[in-house]
Amino acid sequence: MIKIPYEQIVEKIKKEASLSEDEIGDKVKEKMKQLSGLISKEGAAHIIANELGIKLLDNISGKLQIKNIISGMRDVETVGKVQQIFPVKEFQSGERQGKVASVVIADESGSIRAVFWGSQADNLQNISQNDIIKILGAYVRDNNGQKEIHVNDRSKLIINPEGETVGEVKAQFSKAARKKISELSENDSQAEIMGTIVQVFDLRFFEVCPKCNKRAKQNENSFTCNEHGNILPAYSYVMNAILDDGTDNIRSVFFRNQAEKLINMEKGQIMQFKDNLQNFEEVKNNLLGSMVKVSGRINKNDFFGRLELIANDISIANPEEEIQRLNEEVDKVES
Repeated sequence: MIKIPYEQIVEKIKKEASLSEDEIGDKVKEKMKQLSGLISKEGAAHIIANELGIKLLDNISGKLQIKNIISGMRDVETVGKVQQIFPVKEFQSGERQGKVASVVIADESGSIRAVFWGSQADNLQNISQNDIIKILGAYVRDNNGQKEIHVNDRSKLIINPEGETVGEVKAQFSKAARKKISELSENDSQAEIMGTIVQVFDLRFFEVCPKCNKRAKQNENSFTCNEHGNILPAYSYVMNAILDDGTDNIRSVFFRNQAEKLINMEKGQIMQFKDNLQNFEEVKNNLLGSMVKVSGRINKNDFFGRLELIANDISIANPEEEIQRLNEEVDKVES
């Protein structure tokens, strides 16, 4: 399913229906009320656009600028300049073995991570920073709120294709602004906080497809994946912790990779807790009082009416770095 961000739907409706943002917001709330809250605001906005005769996707064939790439798209073609290159990693999930690597590419409209699977990962040895790459036949997934282009054996990669140019690229993955927890708002697409862990919750395990790692659906005694049909599921995990920085506190959500960083364990070690969560108590207690630096996306949990930080990077706070940062802030104020 193609996921169009709510803000993008609203902009399209504003432009084509000459409605204000407040008017659209009222229509969305009314539609959600009509459907007894059983639909997201994105879904309600989709319905409103359809009722107004507004086509949200005009034409998604051909080469796309990065800003126009949407989660859920298939057979995507795009061109970008390589900004960062990450090393090839080998993995094993059950009986499945493979390798994966990624790069960050950018064009004049934005940036995105491109993930290369299997034999495509070998191509990274031929790619250098600032090379231009053309990707064809890729698909787009959402990873903790961030779009990613996925390149598999059915996709095509061309390095420095003839006739393709990229102008001045838009700054990619700009460093998240450091904020106090009390300053955070649901409009913060990225933010960095430093806080002390004051509460840790149990790990939660859930079934995923072993091929694409998407959440698996349980049907009676079997599991299915929308893309791969009936599957024997693998498992992933998520954990939550409360961070406090003296101004306020916030629940932070750590999905698999960030959970591994937070507790400094690999998947094999973490899976040992799946059927024996009482052994996780010691890990939880050891985390209490740790000062960590976390960056991620701010999300409004409508069910509980609170803000949450969906972590995409985490590190133990370095006192020397923090002292230097504070000194730099003081120097800026004094100058």
